[in-house]
Amino acid sequence: MIVEIDGVTLHLAHPDQLNVRWVGQEEMMRQLLAAWLVVHDQDIPMNPRLLGKPGVGKTTLAYAAAQRLGRDVFIMQATLDTRPEDLIVTPVIEGARQLRYVASPLVTAMILGGVVILDEGNRMSEKSWASLAPLLDNRRYVESLVAGIKIKAHPSFRLVTTMNDDASTFELPEYIHSRLQPQIFIDFPERDEEYHILKENLPFAEDKILFYVTEFLQQAHAADERYTVRDGINIGRFAIKLKSLATQPSHETDALETAVIETLGEEALRYARRNRPGAS
Repeated sequence: MIVEIDGVTLHLAHPDQLNVRWVGQEEMMRQLLAAWLVVHDQDIPMNPRLLGKPGVGKTTLAYAAAQRLGRDVFIMQATLDTRPEDLIVTPVIEGARQLRYVASPLVTAMILGGVVILDEGNRMSEKSWASLAPLLDNRRYVESLVAGIKIKAHPSFRLVTTMNDDASTFELPEYIHSRLQPQIFIDFPERDEEYHILKENLPFAEDKILFYVTEFLQQAHAADERYTVRDGINIGRFAIKLKSLATQPSHETDALETAVIETLGEEALRYARRNRPGAS
């Protein structure tokens, strides 16, 4: 799609299509939707940040919330080398002496009234965040220096950023921190919720595999390990694949333990050995 702003033609990004569904923890969904709500003509939506360990479902929650609003979703991955122009408009050489201006997923969402998920936002530098400061308050616009235009956000535009709780991240400057509120913390799910998340992602898995992985994760959570449901999905998926290629009874019996070792390392077996099922 192409739009024109102040005489400058912008080529827009395509929305992301994910096959995901948020399972459980409806309070987190309620808080996110409340942050985006506009309750008065003089009110504006908030810019929440979803905090938690990698793999607890922050991006899934954000995407599912946008789906509930019926909005197109644009996901933008933040990295250590994300530049301000990457977040707004990038010039691309097209033919002899011609520039094509390509809008980022974030700017595309702004123009179309979609939802942007700025994934792992605390991996991004202060310089890049500074370029978004006017978007995150009541001004709700960004400026593209390369294209020489100011872009205003559609009233329906919503933003959420996910942030991992780990060491490979930047501290947000205070003037950005105060613009990214509320902060919604996503913790590990409860046992039943975790089982249903696994079942949602591995609908082809036997129940005993789902129960094994659920119990493994719950024991790991109790010991304050960082293993998440994403790790559990990978364990279950690999175990299923190993079992499908079993040529000896021991291959089937050992599939889950092997999947744990090859996914998380041998030290993770302390949470798995006691739950080892027999071969089917």
